[in-house]
Amino acid sequence: MASKWFETVAVAQRRAKRRLPKSVYGALVAGAEKGLTARDNVEAFSELGFAPHVAGLPATREMATTVMGQPVSMPVLISPTGVQAVHPDGEVAVARAAAARGVAMGLSSFASKPVEEVVAANPQTFFQMYWVGSRDDMAARMERARAAGAVGLIATLDWSFSFGRDWGSPHIPEKMTLREMIRMAPEALARPSWLVEWGRTGRIPDLTVPNLPVGGAPAPTFFGAYGQWMGTPPPTWEDVAWLRSAWGGAFMLKGVTRIDDAKRAVDAGVTAISVSNHGGNNLDGTPASIRLLPDIARAVGDQVEVLLDGGIRRGGDVAKALALGARAVMIGRAYLWGLGAAGQAGVENVLDLLRSGLDSCLLGLGHSSIAELSPDDLVIPEGFTRRLGG
Repeated sequence: MASKWFETVAVAQRRAKRRLPKSVYGALVAGAEKGLTARDNVEAFSELGFAPHVAGLPATREMATTVMGQPVSMPVLISPTGVQAVHPDGEVAVARAAAARGVAMGLSSFASKPVEEVVAANPQTFFQMYWVGSRDDMAARMERARAAGAVGLIATLDWSFSFGRDWGSPHIPEKMTLREMIRMAPEALARPSWLVEWGRTGRIPDLTVPNLPVGGAPAPTFFGAYGQWMGTPPPTWEDVAWLRSAWGGAFMLKGVTRIDDAKRAVDAGVTAISVSNHGGNNLDGTPASIRLLPDIARAVGDQVEVLLDGGIRRGGDVAKALALGARAVMIGRAYLWGLGAAGQAGVENVLDLLRSGLDSCLLGLGHSSIAELSPDDLVIPEGFTRRLGG
C-alpha cells in the first residue's frame, strides 16, 4: 500500500484532485476572473532567492513565537476559510491538526462547524467575522465566540466576491437535496474513497453556516449567508473601531494591501493586521501579498503585529515572509489541499512540511532563531515590491 505521506504541498494538491469529486475540488481552487492575483501570490515567492552560508551554522534553531498573545510553536497560523465540508470532520479536523502541532486556528464565521466544537478541539482559536447584519447581530456573534472560549477576533474586509472565472466556476449546490445528490452521483461514484468516507458517517455534506445566525435563527446556507453579506452596507473605519472595542481583546484586521489603510488600522486600535488579498479571490490584478509586505511592515510594524497571508506553499516561503517583516504567516489553500488529500493527517503533514522547510532555511542561512531573519538573507530583484497608498 502506498504511503499516505506526501513530500510537498503540490503533491497534496494532486492527491486532493484525484480524491475529491470534480466540483468539490473546483470549489477549493483559488482565483477570480483571469486568476492574475492568485498566480502572482504563489509565483512571486519564486522571484526571491536566498543568500546561504556554508560554515558556522547553528546546531539548533528556534521557531516558536507569539501571535496576538498566543504562544505558537512556529510562525504559521491557520487562516479562516469557509465551509470546509470537503471532509466529514471539516474545521474540527483542521483544529485538531493545528493543536497537535502547536499552531493557532482561525475559524470562519462561514465555517461548516460550530465555534464551540472547534474551540474544544483547539483552545487557541481566533474567530473570524465579516461585516454582516446589524451591530446587534455582530455583537451577538462576538458574545457567542467569547463564551465558547475564542482567544481573539479576526475581521475580514478583503472580499468583494468578484464574479466569473475564465476557467469556469464549479457547480456548488445551495443544499444537498435529492435532486442535487442525483446530479452529483456520477462525480461521487468516480471518487469511491471520498464517497465511502462520507458514507461511514451516515451524513451528507452540510452546506449551512452555523456560526452566523443569532437569536435562535436556523443556520443559513452558504449562499444565504452571502446574500446577507451583500445586503449589508460596507463598514466605515468608525465601524472597524467599534468592532475592535466591542470585542475588547486581541483583534486582527485581515485584508490590508495599502500603507494608508494599515495606518488607519493602527488608529482604530487593532492588535494585528494581515497583509492579504483574500487568496486572489478579491479584485483580480491586486499585487501578490508578499510584494506589498515590506513597505507595510516598515510603515506600521513597530506599532502592530504584521502577518502575511497568500501564496505560502513551503517553509522557504515562510522564511521569506519573515525576512521581509512579517511576524508570522497565515495559510489557507495549503492546508485545504492537505484536508482534501488525507483529512486531519493531511493537515498535520502540511504543517510538518512547513516546519521542516523553515528549519532547513534557518540552518542554511546561519540563524539560530526566526528573529534573526532579515532582508540581508534574500536576493531581492529590482522592482519586486509594490507600494500602494503611501
